[in-house]
Amino acid sequence: MSDVTETGRWAVVVGDFYKDLAERLVSGADAAFAEAGVNPVNVDKFTVPGAFELPLAALYLAESGTYDGIACLGAVIHGETDHYDFVCAEAARGIQDVQLDSGVPCAFGVLTVDNMDQALARSGGGKRDQGAHAVQAIIHMARLRDQVAIVD
Repeated sequence: MSDVTETGRWAVVVGDFYKDLAERLVSGADAAFAEAGVNPVNVDKFTVPGAFELPLAALYLAESGTYDGIACLGAVIHGETDHYDFVCAEAARGIQDVQLDSGVPCAFGVLTVDNMDQALARSGGGKRDQGAHAVQAIIHMARLRDQVAIVD
């Protein structure tokens, strides 16, 4: 039996409100796919305006029946208002709802930080690379799904 990393199709959807951070997160995702042995032609990438739009994009992708996992990436940096709290909570809830309703692993690779320094520390390499961690999570969960499906 082949591993899902050899045969699977994957999606990365990124909120590009902070374009530099989005690029760093996608780079981390790309590195994690490469480390797992996923052929880059099996990874489709999509952008949305920001983190709040990630759940709807994940829903579209999950409902397409095309993808074995969806890495949802983005960044929300705390500001002076409560907007941060609403965006973070609803993005997390929405992404979780999509994966629970569809059975397609969807990772919450959204930076929820107080400032740009924290965002930079959690994107683009290193032990706290949220883009890489999101990809590792969807691959892990897709393998688990396939492992459980083998049981007769």
